[in-house]
Amino acid sequence: MKNKSYKYLDKINSPEDLKKLPVEAMPELAREIRHFLIDKVTGVCGGHLASNLGVVELSIALHRVFNSPKDHIIWDVGHQSYVHKILTGRREAFDTLRKPGGLSGFTKRSESEHDPFGAGHSSTSISAALGFAQSDRLSGKDNFTIAVIGDGAFTGGMVHEALNNCDKNLKLIIILNENEMSISKNIGGFAKYIAKIRSSSKYMATKKKTQSLVGNLPLVGKPLYNLMRDTKQTFKNIMYASNYFEEMGLFYLGPADGNDYFTIERLLREAAEKGESVVIHLKTKKGCGYPPAEKQPNTYHSVSVGERLKGQNFSSRFGCILLDLAHKNEKICAITAAMSEGTGLLPFERIYPQRFFDVGIAEEHALTFCAGLAANGHKPFFAVYSSFLQRGYDSIIHDIALQKLPVVICVDRAGLNKYDGATHHGIFDVSFLSHIPDMQIFAPITFGSLETAIKRASQSDLPCAIRYPNGTEDPRIVRQFYPDRDYTEIGVRSNFADPDKNQCVIITYGQIAAEALEAADSLKSKGIRCGVILLELLKPYDKTAELVLPLLPSGEGLVLFLEEGIRDGGAGMLLFDRLTQRSIESEKMKNKTYVIMAIDDHFAIQDKNESIYKTCGISSEDVVARVLRHFEAGGY
Repeated sequence: MKNKSYKYLDKINSPEDLKKLPVEAMPELAREIRHFLIDKVTGVCGGHLASNLGVVELSIALHRVFNSPKDHIIWDVGHQSYVHKILTGRREAFDTLRKPGGLSGFTKRSESEHDPFGAGHSSTSISAALGFAQSDRLSGKDNFTIAVIGDGAFTGGMVHEALNNCDKNLKLIIILNENEMSISKNIGGFAKYIAKIRSSSKYMATKKKTQSLVGNLPLVGKPLYNLMRDTKQTFKNIMYASNYFEEMGLFYLGPADGNDYFTIERLLREAAEKGESVVIHLKTKKGCGYPPAEKQPNTYHSVSVGERLKGQNFSSRFGCILLDLAHKNEKICAITAAMSEGTGLLPFERIYPQRFFDVGIAEEHALTFCAGLAANGHKPFFAVYSSFLQRGYDSIIHDIALQKLPVVICVDRAGLNKYDGATHHGIFDVSFLSHIPDMQIFAPITFGSLETAIKRASQSDLPCAIRYPNGTEDPRIVRQFYPDRDYTEIGVRSNFADPDKNQCVIITYGQIAAEALEAADSLKSKGIRCGVILLELLKPYDKTAELVLPLLPSGEGLVLFLEEGIRDGGAGMLLFDRLTQRSIESEKMKNKTYVIMAIDDHFAIQDKNESIYKTCGISSEDVVARVLRHFEAGGY
């Protein structure tokens, strides 16, 4: 695609270039950036559109007022940092956003000196910014640290833990970007008037003059100014209740129009001159400047290019199955952590609003909340992305498993994520869930087996995890492992009838089963008889080993475990351990070579022009190469 030319944007390759432009050009620059974003995100690379369109003016003002990278700009989550990337020398590489070896869809320390802190999950920015600010204080530096955080992230408990630890005497600026939910529900006409004059240039100038004049009066100046300030605060508290941030000891500015460039710059300069911890409250519009995104910000939150899913996927199918069960069982409840649409729970929310709970970005709370529901007789289903579930590890162990409470954890987006990178890979859940006593783990990879797993979990008296990938079912997997479409049982399946005809067996689970089937076909074309065993029940591993054992060939052979997860403590290690324990009693376990192909001790970061499976060394080609090496070395 031929790049368009822009009057101002084409001149910017660094924040210094931005500062050279006249301030009068900023509205036009904002329009150019929006045009650039819409063009690239909808037509080239995909990504988070609506939220980035909302912070164009803020991003410009930040880089005109402050001096990155000396001053640290930390974006919460990082999904709204696209304009920041464009203004810090990454415009020419923007076509590579979210592509193998290209720009990350989030901030990334190794990508640019202007990304001081990597992100990908919500509600971390203020804690990280506080760490930067305290570090600068200890080092005697005069750097500013700025955290940009959305109002949705304020539902995460870490934010309030961080605010509780904020020191007033730091060069810390927290920008609250309110772009969807209303935090200021109780603001009335008087409060709006105060907010309006507090963000005006005349108010700022008058305030400074008053402070200077009164404060310099001999003897009575400082006490008089303090009295005036305290009287104003008392009057303000009486009129519209105290301000949360000021109660925490932080100076507060706003709310103000976050899509008015000149207002934002004025507030940022005022905050910088204040020389202490400041909160700036801005109200921005998601999708600003692009009517489709303004009307449907959720639809344009994340945009795909060329690979938009058609029909049902595992998330939507899960929502339908759970809703059907809820019709029959009034004890079933659905819980989400601010991901009702992404996890397929919108139909449940509409039909059973009293049994639906969106707890905000608070996974730890969600799990303990589920424990309370279960302890008091209800059946909670918590739908959560695999990478976000990591935040609730302690709650799973201490509050759910230790008490043997029948909570069902529905682990969405399980497996590798080729677009959003390392922060969103669901590769750790099997490992950390497998070590929790009494936890049952299902890994359905067809819609039919997903329904069976959900029904089984709904009847269980123990905690269960059901993990499933992003996307839809693979017809080939259905044909190979469910030729009769019989989904009444969920456990272990194979694509062969006679185990003893195989020289090699690949054991696998999840969406990587498609790679296993492809590898098996390739090996057969090379004269090596290879079968595939599909696990849709992982834990209890003793039960899984019992089901796998009859499917192994007698005598010598290669047994290869292919896993789209972390190797250490993963399903391959644990299953082979259980199988080895049966070696004394079973002839089938003797004279075999056991190999595990999984993600070794690294975070899966995709290389340029490679599939994510290839980057991790677990593609079908890698499997074939490993098997061929075995047989070329004299294996059987």
